[in-house]
Amino acid sequence: MFQAPPRLISYALLAASMALVGSYVALSRPLVLVLPVFLLAWLRFGIGGLATLHWLKRPADEPPMSAATRKYLFLESFFGNFLFSICMLSGMSMTTAVSAGVIMAAIPAVIAALSRVFLKEDIHPRTWAAIACSVVGIGLLSLSKQELPTQDLQGLEGSFVPNNTLLGNALVFGAVLCEAAYAVIAKKLTGALSPRRITALINLWGLALMTPFGVYVAWSFDFGAVQPASWMLLVFYAMAASVWTVWLWMSGLKNVPASSAGVFTVMLPISATLVGVLVLGETMTALHWLALCIALMGVLLATLPGKDGARAA
Repeated sequence: MFQAPPRLISYALLAASMALVGSYVALSRPLVLVLPVFLLAWLRFGIGGLATLHWLKRPADEPPMSAATRKYLFLESFFGNFLFSICMLSGMSMTTAVSAGVIMAAIPAVIAALSRVFLKEDIHPRTWAAIACSVVGIGLLSLSKQELPTQDLQGLEGSFVPNNTLLGNALVFGAVLCEAAYAVIAKKLTGALSPRRITALINLWGLALMTPFGVYVAWSFDFGAVQPASWMLLVFYAMAASVWTVWLWMSGLKNVPASSAGVFTVMLPISATLVGVLVLGETMTALHWLALCIALMGVLLATLPGKDGARAA
């Protein structure tokens, strides 16, 4: 019976994780227009916390956490959960899923830049060109006249109203920086803790950080005005964001170098863009296509092997 090599299985897990991130990022757009950002993030971590309680117990073969591991757990949750949620959800309330997909195409190049700064990895000229492509792609997107309207939904229906889309795009790029930090820090954790325990612990940190803001907003929020369809979408969003994607990423990262894992973040913008077009009914303009192609060209420059067979990073 054929068995896939562990490295191929890890690649599949990483790709599935980023594709799922892209889908829930796009589907968070209807949610941020019926639930305040801090309340939505708090509910996400609460649902995720309940779902992962049974993963908190330390396995018998796992050593106690060191001070460094505890620090990385906090930083992983602070950037990958807390700040990512605030930037992404706030940004998605001002821009479109298609636009977010184009901006998130910068993630592999940003991971390369952070690896150079924090992990002291060498960055080849081709990777700097990839970063330049990402910047050009995002710049073209910001110039698009199609970026001026955003959708104000009641439940899952609504009409278009003006909004500050440039700020929304900037916040989504802030989420890109957080996601890149998450990818770099994660490698420090997978050698010390199991993927399930990492998932549970960073989710609890996210819940602790978000609780003061969530409770404040919940105090005056009318929960009865939220439609059942939005509650069902919330459960999917919470499970995908707090449980499934984290476990998939941490499991795949155990057998793949962090620099190589950055390749698979290309699935995030592709998935977000496809969901925006196919599910949310958004449109791709010619400028959107151009911006996405330039950004993805940067992905190829950053991730394809060079002549020596090594990844250009």
